[in-house]
Amino acid sequence: MSHKSDIEIARAAKKRPIGEIGDKLGIPSDHLLPYGHDKAKISQDFINSVEDRPDGKLILVTAINPTPAGEGKTTTTVGLGDGLNRIGKKAMICIREASLGPNFGMKGGAAGGGYAQVVPMEDMNLHFTGDFHAITSAHNLLSAMIDNHIYWGNELGIDERRVTWRRVVDLNDRALRDVVTSLGGVANGFPRQTGFDITVASEVMAILCLAKDLSDLEARLGDIIVAYTRDRDPITCRDVGAEGAMTVLLKDAMQPNLVQTLENNPAFVHGGPFANIAHGCNSLIATRTALKLADYVVTEAGFGADLGAEKFMNIKCRKGGLAPAAVVLVATVRAMKMNGGVAKADLGAENVDAVKAGCPNLGRHIENLKGFGVPVVVAINHFVTDTDAEVQAVKDYVAEHGTEAILCQHWAKGSEGTEALATRVAEIADAGMGSFAPLYNDDLSLFEKIETVAKRIYRADEVLADKKIRDQLRAWEAAGYGNLPVCMAKTQYSFTTDPTRRGAPTGHSVPVREVRLSAGAGFVVVICGEIMTMPGLPSKPAALTIGLDDNGDVQGLF
Repeated sequence: MSHKSDIEIARAAKKRPIGEIGDKLGIPSDHLLPYGHDKAKISQDFINSVEDRPDGKLILVTAINPTPAGEGKTTTTVGLGDGLNRIGKKAMICIREASLGPNFGMKGGAAGGGYAQVVPMEDMNLHFTGDFHAITSAHNLLSAMIDNHIYWGNELGIDERRVTWRRVVDLNDRALRDVVTSLGGVANGFPRQTGFDITVASEVMAILCLAKDLSDLEARLGDIIVAYTRDRDPITCRDVGAEGAMTVLLKDAMQPNLVQTLENNPAFVHGGPFANIAHGCNSLIATRTALKLADYVVTEAGFGADLGAEKFMNIKCRKGGLAPAAVVLVATVRAMKMNGGVAKADLGAENVDAVKAGCPNLGRHIENLKGFGVPVVVAINHFVTDTDAEVQAVKDYVAEHGTEAILCQHWAKGSEGTEALATRVAEIADAGMGSFAPLYNDDLSLFEKIETVAKRIYRADEVLADKKIRDQLRAWEAAGYGNLPVCMAKTQYSFTTDPTRRGAPTGHSVPVREVRLSAGAGFVVVICGEIMTMPGLPSKPAALTIGLDDNGDVQGLF
């Protein structure tokens, strides 16, 4: 059994030149735009040229609510993609790019782990191909142009108290959540209160991940509502005249990034909206292109299925005309024990009763996913400390809920450890057993959509929203935005808005603190409970242990 760290395993990888990976997918070299030897972007011309091909089968990987014990969703996505290739299928994976904020904070990297990783791991977790920097720059260009417009006479009549467009930076920096800008007198403009969100929460990120091509991107950027006049009329990015320049900044960021797994299978890594405060899926353009190039495409949606999968189905699939052929729900014995009340320090000891006590969290996610009309398989991501009896307890529980759980050992064994899962997932996908439908129709009112998710997915009794929020939703409906889906921003750790409530709670309510209209992305963000759109760093951030060694290699990034 290997005890190498993820970064050591990644560094020892026998990578193939990116042109060879492109060859596997039939992408001619002149349509690959290389960034070094091991990563490349795909040209829009090539993407357009494959549009009429039939689609492969789409497989979503999601998970139970995350616990400090770790679930391994990306690791399983990579392992399943490698496993499908191992059994002779033509498969690709599509995952999100990593945000710098969590990398230097608590979460660490986002490229898989063990022998199921995407490489180059350090690049993917750091600046990669510069996509997030481009999004940050485009977003802040718009911020600068709004304040500049006001400074030079405010021809549009923007009410400075009603500028809704904030600024972004791709770091966890709580000091920037609430700031006052333009201090220092006449030369610097008119002071006003604003704040920063993390780049991955930017509407520009959501737009990039949902746009079909550059002209769709520009149109959506133009639709962003940035402020209101004193008469409460909306002012858009198009009114300010920023959408053309923003599109220029995003021209390359719009193209999917091609990299490879440790087993040299192709992977698209593109886009990265946060899953608790944004819609949590990789870009639509990457997913749709992958479906034209492979027979099976394995993708993931962030955090637990109550967030990632719900938004994948209700937002991404609705907007992109996608339908998953199968869903893989990742769980670990360790996480079941934590849901069953075991402290992290005691997870190593066998405790079958705690496993059983924690399984209702898993059971609820299974039920919720089946509510979308999709077949579900549970992947038990194996840890060395798991005992046979504990694994069997999960399998038995899942069988009682009308599905099956398959033990996966990709972390230790790579694709060899996911052969069973890959075989079963391919059978289910090929059988076409699903009848996918989103949870609600476009024509429900916005508040009814919020209630639908809260009651059917979170199993809440009620949604608490004061008159101001309900009036705001009605005003947006009157303005023609009533047909948009809702993007719920809530804690990832629980079905409720209380991060400490594990398991499968009932009898709770969902308080809505704020609603934000993302007219360009095409959804309404619903901020529930204490969720932050700008995370903070923990008391001992990962950044403390990140550095270069004597060889110039990155240390401490995991």
